[in-house]
Amino acid sequence: MALPRPEPGLVLSYSYLWREEHNQGAEEGRKARPCSVVLVTADEGGRTVVMVLPITHRPPRRRDDAVEIPSQTKARLGLDGERSWVVVTEANEFVWPGPDLRLVPGTRGKFTYGYLPPKLFRRIREAFVRHWKRGAGSRSVKRTG
Repeated sequence: MALPRPEPGLVLSYSYLWREEHNQGAEEGRKARPCSVVLVTADEGGRTVVMVLPITHRPPRRRDDAVEIPSQTKARLGLDGERSWVVVTEANEFVWPGPDLRLVPGTRGKFTYGYLPPKLFRRIREAFVRHWKRGAGSRSVKRTG
């Protein structure tokens, strides 16, 4: 299956490297997890650079650190039934497609789950921008490039 074009709101399977793990010297994520594309840009060489936010079952320490995904959206995307949040306080950046994309479990050749609804994605993007403006930009882990 061909790789999809990365677009904001797309949920993909990705070996996310948490900032804390990166700071401890890890170079690879511990497991593949759903991640939401929050930003797509081009670098000086014209390569596509993607920024993703992790999706986790762990409730946020502070309510504004993450946005909960409604159960209906999780079901439509084919995610499990547990509560999940999109973390907006850190991100991974990589040159598309990058070596850390993973196949969606239980599929053949599929790397994506689908798209978040526009209204939910706007909430996520707005929360992410609020954190970024407060200096969270240093919390992005650059994976390739």
